Amino acid sequence: MRGEPLLSVEGLTVSFGPGLEVVREVDLALRPGETLAIVGESGSGKTMIGKAIMRILPRGARVTVGRVTLRNPDGGRAELTTLPERHMRAIRGGRIAMIFQEPMSSLSPLHRIGSQVAEVMWLHRRMAGAQARRHCLELFAEVGFPDPERAWAAYPFELSGGLRQRAMIAMAMAGRPELLIADEPTTALDVTTQAQVLDLMKRLQAGHGMAMILITHDLGVVANMADTVLVMRRGRVVESGPMAEVLAHPGHGYTRALIDAAPEIPERLPDAGDPAGDPVLWARGLSKTYAGRQGLFGGRTRPVAAVRDVAIAVGRGETLALVGESGSGKSTVARLLLRAEDPDPGAEIVFRGRDGRRIEVAAMDRAALKEFRRKVQIVFQDPYAALSPRMSVLDILTEPLRIHGIGDRDEQRARAAELMQLVGLSPDHLGRFPHAFSGGQRQRISIARALALNPELLICDEPTSALDVSVQAQVLDLLRDLRAGMGLSYLFISHDLAVVAELADRVAVMRAGRIVEQAPAAQLFANPRHPYTMALIAASPEPDPGRRLDLAAVARGAGPPESWPEPFRYAGDHAPGLIEIEPGHYVRCAA
Repeated sequence: MRGEPLLSVEGLTVSFGPGLEVVREVDLALRPGETLAIVGESGSGKTMIGKAIMRILPRGARVTVGRVTLRNPDGGRAELTTLPERHMRAIRGGRIAMIFQEPMSSLSPLHRIGSQVAEVMWLHRRMAGAQARRHCLELFAEVGFPDPERAWAAYPFELSGGLRQRAMIAMAMAGRPELLIADEPTTALDVTTQAQVLDLMKRLQAGHGMAMILITHDLGVVANMADTVLVMRRGRVVESGPMAEVLAHPGHGYTRALIDAAPEIPERLPDAGDPAGDPVLWARGLSKTYAGRQGLFGGRTRPVAAVRDVAIAVGRGETLALVGESGSGKSTVARLLLRAEDPDPGAEIVFRGRDGRRIEVAAMDRAALKEFRRKVQIVFQDPYAALSPRMSVLDILTEPLRIHGIGDRDEQRARAAELMQLVGLSPDHLGRFPHAFSGGQRQRISIARALALNPELLICDEPTSALDVSVQAQVLDLLRDLRAGMGLSYLFISHDLAVVAELADRVAVMRAGRIVEQAPAAQLFANPRHPYTMALIAASPEPDPGRRLDLAAVARGAGPPESWPEPFRYAGDHAPGLIEIEPGHYVRCAA
């Protein structure tokens, strides 16, 4: 890592106008093969540094002071802040690539994934036709697509959030860049896939001498990937230095607060008992198969079994965590339980509210579903996409009340103010629009909207995965307080086992559309029985530089699926492996 830096940033200041500086006097130097991690909470200016280097700042923002220089192959240096745009286009994607945090807004919805990655290969490596296709399929396999051929033919909306992120990583790697700027590259990925992707990046670094700027809020990833660390707060660098030194002996109070807020899997969890003895929602025989798509020259692709014979029960007042890799079927299960999608024939979905009335969800018509959805609400992973940018917060929070005909205008406004206070926001901000709030505040607004109709069950689909550790801790505290104060039940979908360990009473582990293991959280973390569960726990990174993961070993840790035993069933207070949901009717702990 010695020698002249590949990239130098000197006194970088980015402003949206006089007095609106979002990045202030940042200096950094990055050498070939080195990994620099930039950490800090939302709004600290991390992403703006990456965009300033790439010259893709949002409208209204500009570099007011400072220089960004890149070493050329001939030994000279290119000044990126003043380079003509035609030359900058050759550098973007070719010499410098960027992985963006939100793939859905970065991928074209009108083009297949294969075409978008092949375009990068044509622009920067002059590959086309069968050669580009072959290299794309190899790259899709490298970044962990279970079916590279299907990924080649898929549109972004046909993939899960994690698979879309893998497509973004493949696109960034397609040009074999000298510098990779990775903005939260593993946010949507489960820990084993994260280990595969990080291991891939390390291998590419070793093979090509590629430098990396890793923008992240996950200090466990920092501990396993970074050589040096820059800690940002309010646009300024508050601490920098070698990774081991910064994490082991932080000198700034803000750095210590970030490390303290990072969740970890504890040595021992308290036993939560068996709250599923009184389930609020359960399902049996839950499956979903998507038909194959018509090919361009006739024929159809093979059907996809996204969920296969799942049995699940959420106890009243409990938090059931559903964990597994991206594409395992977790979000599909949530949509089936809500009847946002219809399950395959033969499924049984039953809801039993506080009034004791049994509701057969799978057989409901449209009018009955509308009433059912007052009792079961969902909080989505991405608050950017979940909130309309054209609606004020007042309109967002009162819309459910208007749809269900609850209250007059004054009563609806009063309810919106009450919801804002409930999630820790000021009612004075009801007139603002979502773009005026940070990511964590937007997620609080999403939670407030879900609570507008006084539901009994919340389905939380990765509600903290896009948040930095300090904001994540605040949202988890909020969810705990709401559960205690309102008697809520949660189905908490996540790939972060440290978060699950903090919140969940029971855990169900999904792999390839099936629940392969299910147990109380304390039992599952202390004594995992299935190889895939063991791999998930072993792959969870910790913010401890003395406990770096062997990423390559972790990525292989689960072993081939064909070697796995049948899903385990746990004995509890009821018959072995069963939860009694009503007299004479049981749900198996695993499908």
